[in-house]
Amino acid sequence: MSTAWTWDFSGYDPKRERTIEALCALGNGRFATRGAAPESPADTVHYPGTYAAGCSNWLSSDVAGKRVGNEEMVNLPDWSRLRYRCLPDDGPAGEWLTPDDPSLRRYRVSLDLRGGILTRRLFFQDGLGRRISVTHTRLVHMGDPYLAAQRTTFRGYGWSGAIEVESIIDGNVTNAGVERYRGLNGRHLTGHCAGVEAEGVAWLSCRTRSSRIRIAIAVRTSSRPLVAVGASCTETGTVQRFRLPVSRGRSAAVVKCAALYTSQDRPLSEPLSLAVEHVSHAAAFATQLASHRVAWERLWSQGELNVPGESGRILRLHLFHVLQTLSPHTAELDVGVPARGLHGEAYRGHVFWDELFVLPYITLHFPEVARSLLMYRHRRLPAARTAARRAGFRGAMFPWQSGSSGVEETQTLHLNPRSDRWLPDHSHLQHHVGSAIAWNVWRYGHSTGDTGFVQGPGAELLLEIARYWGAVATYDADRDRYRIRGVLGPDEYHDAYPEAAAPGIDDNAYTNVTAAWAIARALELFDGLPAARRRELAEQLGLDDETLNRWEDISRRVYVPFHGGVISQFEGYGELAELDWDAYRSRYCDIRRLDRILESEGDTVNRYQASKQADALMLGYLFRPVELQELFDRLEYRLDDEVWRTTVNYYLTRTSHGSTLSSLVHGWVLAREKGPDAWRYCEEALLSDVTDIQGGTTGEGIHLGAMAGTLDLIERGVTGLEAGPDGLRIDPIALREVPRCSFTFCYRGHRDIRVQLLPGRLGIRVPDSRLIAPLSVCLPGERMVTVAAGEQRWFRVPLW
Repeated sequence: MSTAWTWDFSGYDPKRERTIEALCALGNGRFATRGAAPESPADTVHYPGTYAAGCSNWLSSDVAGKRVGNEEMVNLPDWSRLRYRCLPDDGPAGEWLTPDDPSLRRYRVSLDLRGGILTRRLFFQDGLGRRISVTHTRLVHMGDPYLAAQRTTFRGYGWSGAIEVESIIDGNVTNAGVERYRGLNGRHLTGHCAGVEAEGVAWLSCRTRSSRIRIAIAVRTSSRPLVAVGASCTETGTVQRFRLPVSRGRSAAVVKCAALYTSQDRPLSEPLSLAVEHVSHAAAFATQLASHRVAWERLWSQGELNVPGESGRILRLHLFHVLQTLSPHTAELDVGVPARGLHGEAYRGHVFWDELFVLPYITLHFPEVARSLLMYRHRRLPAARTAARRAGFRGAMFPWQSGSSGVEETQTLHLNPRSDRWLPDHSHLQHHVGSAIAWNVWRYGHSTGDTGFVQGPGAELLLEIARYWGAVATYDADRDRYRIRGVLGPDEYHDAYPEAAAPGIDDNAYTNVTAAWAIARALELFDGLPAARRRELAEQLGLDDETLNRWEDISRRVYVPFHGGVISQFEGYGELAELDWDAYRSRYCDIRRLDRILESEGDTVNRYQASKQADALMLGYLFRPVELQELFDRLEYRLDDEVWRTTVNYYLTRTSHGSTLSSLVHGWVLAREKGPDAWRYCEEALLSDVTDIQGGTTGEGIHLGAMAGTLDLIERGVTGLEAGPDGLRIDPIALREVPRCSFTFCYRGHRDIRVQLLPGRLGIRVPDSRLIAPLSVCLPGERMVTVAAGEQRWFRVPLW
């Protein structure tokens, strides 16, 4: 039975196996292995996969008569593969056993979140009554980022004989985990070389085809009792054979310990020799298990978030997967935030704007990791500058999908599975990703007080993003406003006007408002820099008085379209046709991917007032109501509570929620508005991966942005926590389904600040330290209080 710290999946159902593999993936921030059954290679049911952060490769493919290229996170050789069969004393050898064998009687998968351990239990009984239980226990070491291990225990019932076991390193793997990508070239690995050392350590080395990253996996297999039969090498891997005696009341076990190295590791060295050396001296499985648990205990302490009930259980699973993707080990790597974690191949492992939803949590708990993720963007600033220059602009134009180099990796064609047609993909026009980076830079600076970053790399990022927006914004004399044309908003459905020859829409409200905000923050940051640094950047970026005055003007006079008393998603949105939502729901039931439905009917979503996900309402996610009103006041537009409430209600009825991020944003916005449906959307965000709400997408990789966003929903959304240069602001909102919560976080040198929220009461504890000044907190009603180091204070807050 599942508990607060365990997730159990009972019974074998091939249809949900891919989802379980993703939800039960194990990782340590450097690499992850899907929770696949070790008995089975990749097929229509099972998909084992191991992925290393930042290990990607570019391949070209023939698609719809065109030659296209894609860079993707590479599926690495499978270290976990193990197959076995019974060798009875009184009969012939049995078949190799897998979960798909008809003799399977019981099947259970258990994920221990506290210890980061996956256990899979199988029980077989053949036609002669011979029974065998098999238990796999797996870890990907959180303390040692190069190690993984798996122990398999066998016990026979009603027969005696032996278990024949083959321990395999399988390098014959491809990227084939996403159905709609299978027409693409997925064979990324080449140059395989395999061997078995005299001490019994098997190894495999290979490299990626174009990026030429060298990869090495070494495996030490041991058994109790040990009877090695032999070993052989294939063209793409190794097979070691063992025979384990089995008798009534006596179990046998085999342990695989694997070490994974690549040529991207620092310091630079030969991956193969490192892998063989490391696994040869790795501790016994029980010792690894203990040290692995200790490492997880430390992580849980630093990332603590407690919410009662089922919601808290799901949030803990979300936190588990966030920490497996972005752990303290990630801070040592040159990687960004992969939208689907290290759990599968959807989105090809690319980095989108999902860091907008991930970094708030990471910054509050693991600021060193947040800094590293922002440095990933800074290291790719030259590529963003080049992209802007080639488009005819100054500044930095960051790609919608980023990979290893920072150039645009968005596909030029995408497949509609409903119509089986390959269609042009214009999502690279989502330039609002630059504003997301600027927002994270700004929030990181406020939360950490890291002036070295803010005045150094952060200032360069923010100013170059502002320089881009200043270049693309064009003055419209008729409106006396600045406009930004030819973009896509977060909605993603509308990539052109009806019947238009060119892609893009004009004046997306979210894009324009966040561009104005980014420019204003860049000016504020520039003005506050030390004089020498200000002169340096002015010279480097050409920031003369004329440029700065233009920025100031744009930040106050960007055009924001309205229609019918609401913010228009983009210019002309209100003139589009209304969709008969009820008719489409009755015909298709699930209309989340309305764009695919309409295209398959020969229609286009561009003709309708229909959004995939929150777009204009994203403004209510990024900015507190008072901040949003001040932003619109600066732009000389009226945005009072009535206008915003009308805008929220307008888009609620016109959104299909084709993205897991949509329900998160709607829940957040409605909670702030005390909307009656707030929890319905929050709950959908919580369940999106757990129940595979989009029907098959979770098995392709978890949705990291939605998972981290639900954590942030509690920590910043429910409590109203905002970190600023002058202290913390806490202003709880009404979400009755979360009556209490507690968590620890970091703020400007304070570590392990603890917040406890109870109905009508707020507790704040600051750890004892002689070096830290008292913490300033602004409570509801602008009431200022301080909490000294070593002190815990309780305050009354409005009842919900």
